[in-house]
Parts: sequence; C-alpha cells; structure tokens
Amino acid sequence: MNSKLNFGLFGLLLKSASLRRARAARRGTRESLSVVKLETILLAEDNPDDVLLIRLAFEKAGFTNPIVVVEDGSQAIQYFDGEGPYADRARFPKPTLLLLDLKLPRATGFEVLGWIRQRPDWMALPIIILTSSVLGSDVKQAYELGANFFLTKPVKFDDFVETIKQLADYGLGDACLSVPGPFITTPQQRSNLSSAQPSGER
Repeated sequence: MNSKLNFGLFGLLLKSASLRRARAARRGTRESLSVVKLETILLAEDNPDDVLLIRLAFEKAGFTNPIVVVEDGSQAIQYFDGEGPYADRARFPKPTLLLLDLKLPRATGFEVLGWIRQRPDWMALPIIILTSSVLGSDVKQAYELGANFFLTKPVKFDDFVETIKQLADYGLGDACLSVPGPFITTPQQRSNLSSAQPSGER
C-alpha cells in the first residue's frame, strides 16, 4: 500500500464528515478553525527531522496550536498519566489530538494506542497514525486498536499540508474532536452490543 492509496482512502473516510461541515468550509477562512482555544496537540515521534516537517506542515495549514513532543512510547504514557516530568498540567495540558508514530523506542505505537483505548478518559481522543510502514497488517492492527486515521510517511510536503487542512474540515480545529472517532465504540455502545448477544456467544 503506497502513500497515494493511503491518501485516497483517507479522503473517502473524511468525505461524509466534510459534507457535514460544508457551511464552515464555505466561509473561506480557517481562522475560526485554527484558533480553537489553542488546545494542545501531542506528537509522539523520535525522528527530529519528522518533528520539524510536521510542525512546518501544521503551521502552513494555518494552525497555531502548541505541539508538545515526546520521543518514545514510555514518555507518551507518562504524559497521558500526568506523571514524572509531565505532572504539571499547567505546563503540559491534556492533549486534544495525538499524532503517533508506530516505531517508537521503549514502547511501540501499537502499545501506546492499546494502552490509551483501555482508559475511559481517553476513549474519544482522536489519534492519527503517522508512520513509515506500508504494511497492510499494520493498518489493520492500528484500526483494530482504535486509531482514527492512518497516514504513511514519507509523503510530499504539500500533500501533507492539504491533508491537515482536510482534518480541519473534519473537526481538528474545534470542540467536535471530543466525540468518538469512526473506528471507536463508546463504552455504552460496547455494553449495548454485549447485552444484545446471546449468552452462549459472549
């Protein structure tokens, strides 16, 4: 699976949500989307070159949200738990979005993703996988663990910027991010599904 296919799939996933946000898009401005209370974006990435690329892409797409970087999976978990160097929530506020590399040291992106989705407080957190992997099995596993979107690196810079703008239309720039993503069921939905099954099938 190459990056072009990933972007094509990504575009299809966004289509229905983008239509619901058409009125905001027609205003022809991203200022209302980029100001968004300046909520924090957490980036879990150990490659400084990719960190710089992602920062530049978000800036060019019109976002001024602070991006906090953690360099390994263990740091990411510490950040979400508010432990160690991240205990001060005034300096390290709860993120409104996670950009997650899969190939992280100390704890992989898959491990971080699985850990997050087991915590009710983070069930609705939007998570975007940004990785160099092109394996279909990685895409499948990421979605099964609760990722919202899967993007493959490297991609053309301008294409990446345009993708970030599409994310704005999906809801990256406002409070709509607090709803469950398309690949996540809420605890209530899971309970309803479980109770609907015959006891022998559970």
